[in-house]
Formats: sequence, C-alpha cells, structure tokens
Amino acid sequence: KFFHGFYDEYCFLPLYGFCQERLLVAYLRPANRGAAYHAGAILKLLVKRLRQAWPGVRIVLRADSGFCTPKLLGWCDRNGGDYIGGLAKNKRLNTLAGTTSAKAAQRFGKTGHKARLFTGFRYATRNWQRKRRVIARIEHDAQGPNPRYVVTSLSGPGRDLYERVYCARGEMENRIKEQLQLFSDRTSCHDWWPNQFRLLLSSLAYVLMEAIRRLGLRGTALARAQVATIRLKLLKIGAV
Repeated sequence: KFFHGFYDEYCFLPLYGFCQERLLVAYLRPANRGAAYHAGAILKLLVKRLRQAWPGVRIVLRADSGFCTPKLLGWCDRNGGDYIGGLAKNKRLNTLAGTTSAKAAQRFGKTGHKARLFTGFRYATRNWQRKRRVIARIEHDAQGPNPRYVVTSLSGPGRDLYERVYCARGEMENRIKEQLQLFSDRTSCHDWWPNQFRLLLSSLAYVLMEAIRRLGLRGTALARAQVATIRLKLLKIGAV
C-alpha cells in the first residue's frame, strides 16, 4: 500500500495545505490512495477553525485536478466557500472548446508563434449535481494543441482568473520543496505514528523558518530565499 505508480517507488503521500507561504496542515497518508483522500475532512476542520478566529473570512480553495472531486466541490457550495481548481481534460471538454481550439491552430499556422486563447462554458460531469463554470486555456504551438481547463465558482474575466489566481498555485510547489529541504521525507520508522510525528517536526521547522523570513529578514537579501539557503548562509555560517 506504499507503492505509488507515478513516483515508481514505495513512499508516503503527504497532504499539505498552504495559505500563500503559511503552512496550515501537514497530514501523512499511504500512497495507494487518490490525491484527494481525506482532503474533505481536513478542509472541513480547517475552515471551521479559521472561521472561529475570523467569522467573516472568505474561503477560496485552490488546488490541482486531483482535488476536483464532487465531494470537495459540493462541500464548498454548501458551506459558502469558493473554489478554483484544475479539471482533467477529456473528449467532451475538448469538443466544447473546439471552436477556440480551431482558431488557435489557425493563428499558429499564420504566424508560426504559439497562440494562446481563452474561452468559457458551463459543464458538469456525471457525478456533479449541477453545471459549473469552466475556463478553458487553449494553446497551440509546434507540438500541437495544449488545452488546460479550470473549474471555478469565482466571477471575473477568465484570463485573469486563470493567470493571476489559478497559476499562482504553482508557487505552492516551491513550498512543498521547502518541506523536503527540512527532511519531511525522512519517514523511515517502522510504525505509522512516529512517521507522522516526524512530518509534524519538519512542519514546525518550516513554520519557524517562515516566521524568520517574514519577520526577521524583511528588507534583506534573504527576504525571498528558500529555507535551505537561510539554513546555509545564515544559521550554519552564523553558528560557525
């Protein structure tokens, strides 16, 4: 149950939740589960705690296509939360975006430069209770068509939502890499709970490092440095 086909090795599959650079949750799971395994329960607990502190706070869930499940989207609908998330492409989505895809191919054929267009439509899978807004980013270059789809409850121009809101999710990948820099993958204990505890220790280390970066290094050359750089250039050299 610890073998993951995508990574082609035995591992755990931790679930991380961030608000910009702030780590909100780190939860260890086996690797033979879907990306959204237990995400609904985590989201429910997290939103409940946030609203205890800030009753009027607006919640926007941003995630990749692995978390675009009927359960998560339905929970957001019922509990006043917005969402913007990746949507795995399929033949039906490609058909709905077909006109725009043809325009992108035509534009690339004329200019020889990558063409990028946006469109939108209402869409529902068999498991969704209603249709939802989908933003389609259509690209065409020398390698051919490259469509991407995003489902969202947010209003506003599709291009702005995709480029300014959804694509900013990629910055979270850097936050996950920083967990690895703090040895979050060192989970070699025989029992489950010691490994979860190790994950919490590395998460605590990240929270401390993020606070140093945000509060103590503001306005310095290390204000945007990753934690490995801060450890090497500030803490280790400083200690020596």
